[in-house]
Amino acid sequence: MFKRLCTVLITVVFLSLAYAASVKNSIQIKGSDTMVNLGQAWAEKYMQNNPAEFIAVTGGGSGTGISSLISGTCDIAMSSRNIKDKEISLARQKGINPYEIKIALDGLAVVVSPKNPVDKLTIDQLAQIFTGKITNWKEVGGQDLKIVILSREVNSGTHVYFKEHVLRKCDPNSKEEFAPGALLLSSSQAIADEVAQNPSAIGYYGMGYISSKQKPVFVAKDEKSEYEAPTIENVVNGKYPISRPLLLYTNNQPQGIVKKFVDFCLSKEGQDIVLKTDFVPINK
Repeated sequence: MFKRLCTVLITVVFLSLAYAASVKNSIQIKGSDTMVNLGQAWAEKYMQNNPAEFIAVTGGGSGTGISSLISGTCDIAMSSRNIKDKEISLARQKGINPYEIKIALDGLAVVVSPKNPVDKLTIDQLAQIFTGKITNWKEVGGQDLKIVILSREVNSGTHVYFKEHVLRKCDPNSKEEFAPGALLLSSSQAIADEVAQNPSAIGYYGMGYISSKQKPVFVAKDEKSEYEAPTIENVVNGKYPISRPLLLYTNNQPQGIVKKFVDFCLSKEGQDIVLKTDFVPINK
């Protein structure tokens, strides 16, 4: 009986140590749909370099990532927006201290069907389209077609950024919202797919999702400004007016394997992956 009890205890201890080791050698990353392909590319290369370690990357939106960090169900939150004051407050109530790391830059592309003759718009025209004040493409030089507005869902950092920087033009007193008829889609890929097959549609997403099946619109700050394309060069030099940082959040400054992964993302090898996935490196 004693020997059997000892055997059981040894087995439990062994399994506990094995579990602790497996947890220590793994990272859960959740969040921004814009960043999910970048995160997965980082994870794949990192695991090639460190085969004993495991990185799991899932999307769901910036809000989902931050909520997961607050609840302790992920080690790193990917976010295409800054964490909100109310999220910081909730995190601290739960003993979590969000630590922000700028990891890359991104330009938000506004896209239409290649069949749509409209190829340039001002920020004001975009604001009027997405709030429903402009409803027909003929009002901005296009065909006589009703505009179909596509947006990310409200949990998306891309949605929040576009609303604050385009619809509200960075005015903290503005209450502008997306038109009630806007179709809220769950991912950037869903917007890309809909734009590709709908000549009336207009949407937006991180420029890493641009393909030949959509046409990015040139954007100007106002009628007196130059119209600029969503390119890496124009994001770096500040000419493209809809650009933003991409962020990682950890609980306190990263340590252990989390620090090792973050350091990799900021290394030349990691920043080369940023460039290859059509984002803009933060470190050159």
